[in-house]
Amino acid sequence: MLADAKAYSGLAVKDMQQAREFYADTLGLRTSEEYGLLWLHLASGRDTLVYEQPDATPASFTILNFEVNDIDAVVDALAARGVRFERYDNMDQDERGVFRAEARTSPGSRIRRAVCCRFCRRSSDIRSIYRASGV
Repeated sequence: MLADAKAYSGLAVKDMQQAREFYADTLGLRTSEEYGLLWLHLASGRDTLVYEQPDATPASFTILNFEVNDIDAVVDALAARGVRFERYDNMDQDERGVFRAEARTSPGSRIRRAVCCRFCRRSSDIRSIYRASGV
C-alpha cells in the first residue's frame, strides 16, 4: 500500500530558532520553512521535517548520518564553528573524537570507515550523529 509513497523523516525540537541556526548556519544544510515548520534539504534527496515541540528532549539515538570524503576536514570545520564532539568510555577515539575502524564487505575486500560519534554544539542543543566513509 505504501511501497511507492514518498516518505520523509521528522524530528522534534524544543526551540525552532536554535534548530534553524544549528542545521543551517552551523552544519551548513539547505533549509526552507513552511507553515512554521523547518525542512532540511539533504543531498540524498530525502528531506527531513523539523517541528517544534516544547517538551522535546535531545535524542539518545541517531538522527542524521552524513557520508563525507574527508572526515578530518569536516570535523575541523565543525569544531571551528563551535561544535563539540562527545567522548565515550571504552571507545578508541582520536584527538578529534573520531573512532576509526575497517569493515569487510566480502572476503578479500575492505572498506575503510571513520565513525565520528555524537556531536552537539552545546549540551542543550539538538544532537546528531556524524558518520563518514572513505577515509
